[in-house]
Amino acid sequence: MTVTVFRPRPEPAEVARVTLTAVELLEVLWGRASTAPASPSQMRVLFMLEHQDGINLRTLADSLASTPPSTSRLCDRLVAAGFVERTVSPADRREVRLHLSHRGRAFLDDLRARREHELQAVLELMPAAKRTALLEVLQAFCDAATTRIHDQAPHTGGRTA
Repeated sequence: MTVTVFRPRPEPAEVARVTLTAVELLEVLWGRASTAPASPSQMRVLFMLEHQDGINLRTLADSLASTPPSTSRLCDRLVAAGFVERTVSPADRREVRLHLSHRGRAFLDDLRARREHELQAVLELMPAAKRTALLEVLQAFCDAATTRIHDQAPHTGGRTA
């Protein structure tokens, strides 16, 4: 005789609540690995530039749901800190392209190393089987989130900054 264990499927709202709690706990852990000297808004820009090297100012502003002047000031501070470089587009000299500098990449690498150290300390407290399950679930979550982000990418209609 085979016994089947019935497990109800969790509703997306329940999973979202638990995921939100996990994200908030990650923020607390990551607070130990400070992002200083960059603000949360500046961190978003750095992460975006890391994944979209050479993005123009208008597209970056659209992605941030901000205005070009506000985004330009934000980038000014990152340029002054040595984290971002501006270049003129070879196709149109009026267009400014944004790039993560070597210092910006080093900053993100160091931040990730500190964050990873905090995460490893937590993961070491978990049984190996649970870590394996978490890895599989997080990979599926990342795939779904990437799909959603790309499906909702802002359309600039060819505008430049």
